Amino acid sequence: MNHQEKLPEKNLTKVTEFVLLDFADIPHLRWFLFGFFLIIYIIILLSNGTIFLITKLDPALQSPMYFFLANFSFLEICYVSATIPRMLKNLRTQRRSISLVACATQMCFALIFGATEGLLLTVMAYDRYVAICNPLHYPLVMNQRFCIQLVTGSWVANIVVQIGQTYQIFSLPFCGPNQINHFFCDVPPILKLACGDTSVNVILFYIDAVIVVTVPFLLILGSYSKIISTILKLPSATSRTKAFSTCSSHLMVVVLFFGSGAITYLRPKSSRSEVNNKVLSLFYAIFTPMFNPMIYSLRNKDVIMSLRKLLWK
Repeated sequence: MNHQEKLPEKNLTKVTEFVLLDFADIPHLRWFLFGFFLIIYIIILLSNGTIFLITKLDPALQSPMYFFLANFSFLEICYVSATIPRMLKNLRTQRRSISLVACATQMCFALIFGATEGLLLTVMAYDRYVAICNPLHYPLVMNQRFCIQLVTGSWVANIVVQIGQTYQIFSLPFCGPNQINHFFCDVPPILKLACGDTSVNVILFYIDAVIVVTVPFLLILGSYSKIISTILKLPSATSRTKAFSTCSSHLMVVVLFFGSGAITYLRPKSSRSEVNNKVLSLFYAIFTPMFNPMIYSLRNKDVIMSLRKLLWK
């Protein structure tokens, strides 16, 4: 990643705010984009909120799998709420400035929520592994206390790491251009604006990205290799179909989440451009949270039945 040459101390002009350019290059589409993203935001809030609500109210959904699903839906709401409201405000008012503190806060929350989603998907894969590969021990292993510990651990681990990373990034001097060609304060575009040598920060960011994306994905892959092996040994086709159906929704969400995340943050530098980064980030940060509840509701019979009961009341 390119960084600016370090300037003499006396020539440094400290930047006190950034400017999020978001979609300033297409002003004629301003109100269309505002309406489009507002509708998407409402859909995300309603769909994830509905899943969160039914998993809490429906007695048929009081199992570890739906406890984790409720937490995942809550995380999706938190994640999009860290980015979309600011983008909508910028589109509506055309006032794109954001203070360093507000930018750091947005980045920190986006990192925490995004990374926690990855760990929670790993926890959900482990839940499916125990349910299918060790069904007799499932109630004992996946008890309420252990489930709460898994969710709490996913949150705490990422809060500590991402606060540290955000602090390190915003400890850098910012003295040059202050325009961010993005719709939120993401790590790569912020590092481009820092003065001096950012090579250490870039390395640490990619280490963090590899850990957040690759390690959970490998753990999920290991869980599903065991799950598929166990399912294929089941005696009847009906049993195999039923077992596959309990984890197909989760597997689709995993592919969507980690696939889009890897393409956004881990693709080669030669294939990157600011426009591509913005488009891919839109898919990862906005469209994926919209698709996930649709996948769970359309592929899960229990969720469909609960939704029907809720609508018919």
